[in-house]
Amino acid sequence: MADDSLRQRFVRSAERVAARQDARAAELAEHVKHFVLPRGDERALDTGTGAGALALALAPHVREVVGVDVVPELLALARERAPANATFLEGDATHLEFPSGSFDLAGTMRTLHHIARPELVVAELTRVTRPGGHVLVVDQLAPADPLEALELDRFERARDPSHRRLLPDADMRGLFDANRLVLLRAEFHSETRELETYLDLAACEGDAREEALRIAPEGESIVSVGWYLLRRS
Repeated sequence: MADDSLRQRFVRSAERVAARQDARAAELAEHVKHFVLPRGDERALDTGTGAGALALALAPHVREVVGVDVVPELLALARERAPANATFLEGDATHLEFPSGSFDLAGTMRTLHHIARPELVVAELTRVTRPGGHVLVVDQLAPADPLEALELDRFERARDPSHRRLLPDADMRGLFDANRLVLLRAEFHSETRELETYLDLAACEGDAREEALRIAPEGESIVSVGWYLLRRS
């Protein structure tokens, strides 16, 4: 279960998140299809699903998809959008209540930077994926420069207290290696963010918004997002 302050923040921003998700749903589904290359008969998992973005993108291309999140209000929005082959359950990404090898494909999108111990999420994704199955990880990446990374994390926490730490590409690959995941392909995309809209999306208001504006990166905000498809050995 999410702590109450975190849950309330997600509740306040849930409708905005869902509206943004809806606007990008077709684009995300097409990207997922071409990156993952699903066969169509997979049982898939999306952990940290939120309002269901990744699960709903996978649903047209797999046999069944299960989305898991700790915030019931976000799950309710996901269920409103769910086709017949998508199920949404309350659960913890660091301790999934599924037997080992339950899924052909397990993924998480923009979740790891919210988790104090992201290695537990990657370990659970690996555990619940059958040998030879695939793991998909998508997240914003930290800059390679440690000082730039510290400043970016400081801003992200001011905007959204649920933010913990962005991982650089090298740390992502270290987590994959530690779980004996074989990297099949990776893509890196630059995203441009308009600051006021980005703060609105997190329901960042009052003193917190003033602080986030004060320490926000100067100029146009461009961030890197990594996509990784891996095979469980």
